[in-house]
Order: sequence, then C-alpha cells, then structure tokens
Amino acid sequence: MMSIEFDKAYEEWMTSLLENEMNPRVLSRIENGLEHGTLEFLRSVWFPVMKNFNHLQPEWEVRDFHNGFRYLDLAYLPGNGIKGSIEIQGYGPHARDLDVRRFKDLCWRHCLLTLDDWIVLPIAYLSIKDEPKRCQQLVLSFMGKFMATDIPPSLTWLEAETVRYARRIIRPFAPLELATHLRITDQHARRVLHSLIDQQILHVASGTKRYRTYILRT
Repeated sequence: MMSIEFDKAYEEWMTSLLENEMNPRVLSRIENGLEHGTLEFLRSVWFPVMKNFNHLQPEWEVRDFHNGFRYLDLAYLPGNGIKGSIEIQGYGPHARDLDVRRFKDLCWRHCLLTLDDWIVLPIAYLSIKDEPKRCQQLVLSFMGKFMATDIPPSLTWLEAETVRYARRIIRPFAPLELATHLRITDQHARRVLHSLIDQQILHVASGTKRYRTYILRT
C-alpha cells in the first residue's frame, strides 16, 4: 500500500515540477530523473513520515563564491525566507573514492550553504538503506527546525517542554510518550496536554470520547 501511495504522490509531484519550473537548467536536470540516492531517500525516509512532498524542490540551483551554479539534492522551502537543504552522501564518489579535492569541495559546499542561512542535513546513502527508521527520526527533528511558533512566556516548565517535544517529533504523540519524556505520570501528562489545548497551542489528532494522540497547531 505504501508503495502505491508513494508512486501516485511522486508522479503528481514530478508532473507539477515539470509544468511549473521556469529555469531551463533545473528543468533539464529534473527531466533526466533524480539520482538513485535521492529517490531512495524520498521512498524510504521522507514519504513514510511526511506523506507528501509539500515545499520540497529537487535540483535547487544556488550560486557559489565564483558566481557558478551548484545544485542541491533537495531544498525544503516552506516560505518566510526559511531554507533547508537535504544532501544525500553516496558511498561511491562522496566517500569511498573521495579524494582531497572532492573532500575540500564538499566542505566548501556545506560552509557556503550555512553562511547563506541554509539549514543543512547531510544523510549517508548507506544509512538510508541500513537505518531508514533512524533517518526518519532525523528528518522529523530537521522539520522541527521550521516550526515558527514561539513559546509563550506564560507557560509552565512542563508545558514549555511539551511544546518543544511536539516540535521535534512533528507527528501526533500519545500521552504515555509525553509522560515518559517528561518523567511524570500519564495522568499528569494528560493534565498538561489539556491545558495546552485550552490555550489553543495543541489540538487533538485522534480520539473523541477519550483523546488518544495530540499534535502542535501550525
């Protein structure tokens, strides 16, 4: 089922990219197809946790210090000037056969992106293949960097930490998960969650008579 959902969403995403891309250099790169490592990342890591490709741009073009062009594997651009770069580091040219020149260039690449206010997330291809669940958690933490909601100073320590926790994991979470994180009882965790719902900071993700999961309002 996941493969069918991915294939449908991926096809719609690629069609939209090809229809709307105005840069001929980027368009040509997309038409040639995404790199194998990027495709595996999307299939095994990104889509299982995000369920969409919103704000994601492959082969994003940036300038370097020499006024040349570089292309990011994946750029995450949710708006408001916030920029995220996901770089898939292959085992071949990027690691096993990495010579001094390529290694220096890779470091320069990350430095330039960081100086230009990109949030950079490099992920090894072997980790995608061998540790997809761990990579998924990494992506969720990465996405937490883009949550713009400030923590109100009126919140208690437990409420503030709950908001931080909700930002980091992005997905809906159960009271027991929060209780374990905060090291409090399940009943106490529910009181904290209900307080944040009353303050319109969290909302219920599932459950009617008995709330099962919660998520941060965006």
